[in-house]
Amino acid sequence: MKHLITLCVAFLFFNSLSAQLQPVKWTAEAEKISDTEYNIVYSAIIDDHWHLYSQHLPEGGAIPTEFTYDEDVLGKDFKLVGEAEESESITKFDKVFEMDLTFFDYSATFTQKIEVLNPELSTITSEVDFQACDDKQCIFDSQIFNIQLPNAVQDNSNKDSQIFEPVTWTSKAKKLSDDEYEVEYIASIEPGWHLYSQYLEREDGPIATAFSFNEKVGYTVIGKTTEPETKAIFDPVFDMNIKYFSNEARFVQKIKLTDTDLKTIPAEVFFMVCDDSRCLPPNTVTFYTPIDGSLSTLKTDVVVDEKSQALSEALNLNVTGWDNFEAEEVKEKSNFMIFLLGFLGGLIALLTPCVFPMIPLTVSFFTKSSGDGKKGLANAMLYGFFIFLIYFLLSLPFHVLDSLDPEILNNVSTNVTLNIIFFVIFIAFAFSFFGYYELTLPASWSNALDSKANKIGGWIGVFFMALTLAIVSFSCTGPILGTLLGSSLSSDGGATQLTLGMSGFGLALALPFTLFAMFPKWLNSLPKSGGWLNTVKVVLGFIELALALKFLSNADLVEHWGLLKREVFIGLWIIIGIGLLLYLLGKIRFPHDGPFQKISFSKWSFIVLVFAFVVYLLPGLTNTKYANLELLSGFPPPMFYSLYEKESECPLGLNCYKDLESGIEAAKAENKPIMLDFTGWACVNCRKMEEQVWSQDRVYDILNEDYIIISLYVDDRKLLPEDEQFKFKKANGTLKSIKTIGDKWATLQTLNFKNNSQPYYVLLNHDMELLNRTTAYTPDADEYYEWLIKGLERFEE
Repeated sequence: MKHLITLCVAFLFFNSLSAQLQPVKWTAEAEKISDTEYNIVYSAIIDDHWHLYSQHLPEGGAIPTEFTYDEDVLGKDFKLVGEAEESESITKFDKVFEMDLTFFDYSATFTQKIEVLNPELSTITSEVDFQACDDKQCIFDSQIFNIQLPNAVQDNSNKDSQIFEPVTWTSKAKKLSDDEYEVEYIASIEPGWHLYSQYLEREDGPIATAFSFNEKVGYTVIGKTTEPETKAIFDPVFDMNIKYFSNEARFVQKIKLTDTDLKTIPAEVFFMVCDDSRCLPPNTVTFYTPIDGSLSTLKTDVVVDEKSQALSEALNLNVTGWDNFEAEEVKEKSNFMIFLLGFLGGLIALLTPCVFPMIPLTVSFFTKSSGDGKKGLANAMLYGFFIFLIYFLLSLPFHVLDSLDPEILNNVSTNVTLNIIFFVIFIAFAFSFFGYYELTLPASWSNALDSKANKIGGWIGVFFMALTLAIVSFSCTGPILGTLLGSSLSSDGGATQLTLGMSGFGLALALPFTLFAMFPKWLNSLPKSGGWLNTVKVVLGFIELALALKFLSNADLVEHWGLLKREVFIGLWIIIGIGLLLYLLGKIRFPHDGPFQKISFSKWSFIVLVFAFVVYLLPGLTNTKYANLELLSGFPPPMFYSLYEKESECPLGLNCYKDLESGIEAAKAENKPIMLDFTGWACVNCRKMEEQVWSQDRVYDILNEDYIIISLYVDDRKLLPEDEQFKFKKANGTLKSIKTIGDKWATLQTLNFKNNSQPYYVLLNHDMELLNRTTAYTPDADEYYEWLIKGLERFEE
C-alpha cells in the first residue's frame, strides 16, 4: 500500500513535467512482409542519462511501455500476430523499487507483427504509453501514431520483394554555446549487419561511410566527424584491414552557426552495409537536424525536375513475366554441423595414447570403488557428465569477451602476433605428437586434484576426478582443442560456435566412460593399447603441421609478405601429404615407433585416402580453371593471392558487359538471352559464385557460348558524367542522389526487381521478359546449371 501511494503521488507530480520534458522521441513505420503481413516498427531515441522501460516489468515497480490499438478495427480490419518484440535491453536492480527492472538506454526498437484482414486498410492507428526516468525525475507520457501501410499490391515483383534496410538513421543537435553545436548522427544497425568506418585502408574494398555538409546555408564545420573506437579486422577477400560497426554507431560533428536564423542543419551520409552473406549497394541519407534538440526530419514533399524525371523513367525496364514463376525460397544455415565437428574431434581424442588407456581404468575404478553397484553406476554417469560440463565451461569466457567487444573474437583470428603465436604453438604440438618431447601441464596440478578427489569423495570428488582427466590428457587433447579454438574464432559464429564445438567435443569424450560403466562387459571388446595408438598420434602431428600453415597464412595476408601465395601454400600441403604417406608406408620413423608391422586393410584404406587428397591438391598449383579446389574453399589463400598474374577484367575470362545498353545491343545482335548479374566489388558471395559455380565446365560453357552476361556493379563509386547525374524520388517520397555508376545500377535493381542484395541473377530476353525465376546465391552448380538451361529453353521457344 505504501508503494502504491508513492506511485500515485509521483504520477501526479511528474506528469506535470511531461509537458516540458521530452526525453524520448518516437517514430513508427510499417515494413511489408507479404501481401497480408506487416511489421510495425516503433523506434525510440532516448536522451542521455534517461531510461525507457520494457513492456515486461514486475508489478509494484516502474510503469511498463504499452502499445494499444483502436478496438473498433482490431480483429476486424487487422489482427496482432504474437507480442511486440523488443531490441536488446538492460536489467539491473533498482534501489527505489527494490526489484530488478528492465530498461533501454539511448535507443529502443519494438516490432509488432500484424496480419491485415481488410485489403483496403491503408492506415494503422496506435498509441504508446510509457514512463521514462533519469537519476532525479520520471515522466509519464503517450503518443499517437498514424502509420501508413506500404502499397499492398505492386505491378511486377512485389511477391519476390526483398528490400533490405538494415540501418536506421536519426540525428539530434546539442547546444554548446550561443553559436556552437554538436550534431550526433546515430545509426541503429540490425543484428548481423555491419556499417563500415569512415577510415578504411584502401579504396578498392568496401565503401567507407562519408558525411558531407552544406556549409553555404549558414554554418561551418569544426574539425572532423568523430566515430566510435573500433579495431581493424583483416579480410582476406579484400586483402586489407577493415573497420566496421555492429548494432549501433554514433558519429559526432561540431559546427558553428554563421546564420543565427538557421533552424535546421542539412547534411548527408553516404554508406554501405554488409552481413555475412551479402552486401547492399551504397545508399545516401539526407538529414535536416533541428537545432532545438528534437529529432531530425526527412523531407517527403519534394519535386524532381524534368531531367531527373526522364532519367528516372529510363531506369524502368518494364520487366514482364513475373506471374510465370514462383518466388525463390531462402534457406537458413544451421550451426548443428559445428557441434558434429566438435563431436568428431572428441572421438579422435579418444584414440590418442593419453585418453584411450584411461577408459577401462577409470570405469573399473568407479564400478569397483563401491560395494553398491547402482551407486558405482551413478558415479560413473556423473563422471561423464562432469567431463562434458568442464569442456562446456571452458568456452564461456569467450562469451564475456564477445559481449565487451563484438570484434574481439575476430581480432584473435586476424592479429598478426596472435597468428604467429598460434603457428608456433601448432608446430610445437606437431613435434610433440611426433615423439621428440612431451608437452604436459605441471604434474603438481594433477597430483593435487587427484588428492582432493580421494579426500573429498561424493559428487565433488567425482568432479575433481573429471578435472584430473582433463589435465592429464592435455598433451593429446590440447592440440585438438587448439584447432577447434582457432577455427571457431576465425569464423563468423565466434563464441557461439566455439561453445557448440566444445560441447560436442566434451560429449564425445564423456560417452565412453558412461556407456562402458553401464555395460562393463564391453571393456573386453576394446583393442589393447599398443603401437597403433602412437601411429594415430603421429598422424595427428602431420595434421597439426598443415593447420599451422593456416595461421601463418593469416599473418602473411595481413602484412603482405608474399611468403605463402596460394600455390606455395598448396605446395606445402602436398609435401606434408607425401610425408604422411611415407610414414604410413614405413619409410619414415619417429622416436616412439615400434617395429614396422604388416599393413592392415584399414591402414591401406587410409593410405589410399591420403594419396587421393594429395592428387586432388595438384591442380591447385596450376593457373587453370581447375585450380579452385572447391572442397577447400576459404582455407587456402584466395584465388587472387597468386603467383600468376590475373589479367582479365571479367570473371574467369568470360566476355561480359558492364553497361546495360551495350549489353542489350550485343544480345540483340547475337540473338542470345541476357544473364543480368547484379554484383559488387565488395561482394564476397559474388566471388564465391564466380570461382566455385561459374567455373564448373557445364556452367562455364553455357555462360560463355549461349548467354550475354551484363555485370552491373552496384558499389562502383566512379562518377557518372555530370549530365547523367540526377535525383531519384523513392517510394517514401524522399530523394536519392544518383551520382555514381553504382547508384544507377543499385536503383535500377531496386526499382525493377524489388531486391537490393547481391549476388542477384536475372534471365531476360530482348523484350525484358523473364525467362526463369530470379535467383541469388546458389552454391549448388547443378541447380544453377538447370536454372540456366530452363531459361535458355524458354528463350528458344
